[in-house]
Amino acid sequence: MFHRICSVTALAVALCPPASAAEVGESAFNPAFSLILSGSYGSLQRAPAIPATGFAMNPNPGHEQGFNLGESEMGISANIDPQFRGTATLALDPAGGISVENAFVQTTALGDGFNLKFGRYFSGLGYLNELHAHAWDFSDQPLVYAALWENQLGEDGLQLKWLAPTEMFVEIGGEVGKGRGFPGSDRAKNGSGAGVLFVHAGDDIGIEQSWRAGASLHRTRRVDAESADVPDLNGNAVTNLFSGDSQTVGLDLVWKYAPDGNLRNSYIKVQTEYFRRKESGELSYDTVGANITDSYSVTQSGWYVQGVYQFMPRWRSALRYDQLDPGSAKVGALNAGNVIADYAYHPTRTTWMIDYSPSEFSRLRVQLAHDRSRQGLTDNQLFVQYIMSMGAHGAHQY
Repeated sequence: MFHRICSVTALAVALCPPASAAEVGESAFNPAFSLILSGSYGSLQRAPAIPATGFAMNPNPGHEQGFNLGESEMGISANIDPQFRGTATLALDPAGGISVENAFVQTTALGDGFNLKFGRYFSGLGYLNELHAHAWDFSDQPLVYAALWENQLGEDGLQLKWLAPTEMFVEIGGEVGKGRGFPGSDRAKNGSGAGVLFVHAGDDIGIEQSWRAGASLHRTRRVDAESADVPDLNGNAVTNLFSGDSQTVGLDLVWKYAPDGNLRNSYIKVQTEYFRRKESGELSYDTVGANITDSYSVTQSGWYVQGVYQFMPRWRSALRYDQLDPGSAKVGALNAGNVIADYAYHPTRTTWMIDYSPSEFSRLRVQLAHDRSRQGLTDNQLFVQYIMSMGAHGAHQY
């Protein structure tokens, strides 16, 4: 579950085939079933609901304080027939209720390197977005994922990938979807509400190193997107509405090194991602009071870099640095005296973690963070987490 890392050339051949345990499980039971149990303890100095400075119009996934059961994840997958395979991942909320993270069908016999996926899935943009929470190297996502994607971009739609017939790993993909995930708006309309294009390339460097790089483009539209408690120039917390176009470009790079190719003993993984989003349209300021509508546009960005070091079997440590740029907004004349255009502050966070995996089915983690994402509200954070896996569970992507 945790220790198997496919090489890039292996990806090019078979897109990282399931581990032997999963293969055995799926042949013995139809469908294969897995359950991820997770929980955490969080100690924070500041209220987790306060958003990063300059990102009050974006959702804030926040953190949980105290003891928290976390989100259990139930997975079911099986071959449907020689042409199709189905996968469903259900999130069990600790407060009750079930939500559908993934529920998709993908082809198994299109040929010529093509693969079609349809249903509900995590978008293929970037590097981290397709990974489920139990596969993250930290207990939370980088700031840029939290602020720009509400942790992860999920979509209802179609995804088509093409794997080039080359020794070097080259993958090109595109998606059309409803646009239900932030920054889109879940609208009742015909046609698609969002689109994604992405390309990934990678290769091995001898037996010890491998790399993968990618670029992504996401486009969607927000309609009457409501944001509460947004600060204005007078220090008031107001409710605003935004309608307009949203376009995000992203770059990602991952490099891995394992001495003598033996990653069971030790390995190093370094990864970084950068996203830049431009939104333009109309902003209705203080809808419950002044309710003034005028033009609005802003370009916001963020990035992170992190390194993970497995220094001995079953033990890993990692360090991550995040930074956001809220940008300078262009505001119409009617709201020039109402809307903050330039926050002149770049939110940052530094995070360190260490974890221990008694087996490939369990992980225990301690994480410390120095969070300066809210101006004047420095937060030193502690998290303790457990992740336990039961049942057949295939390997994760590169």
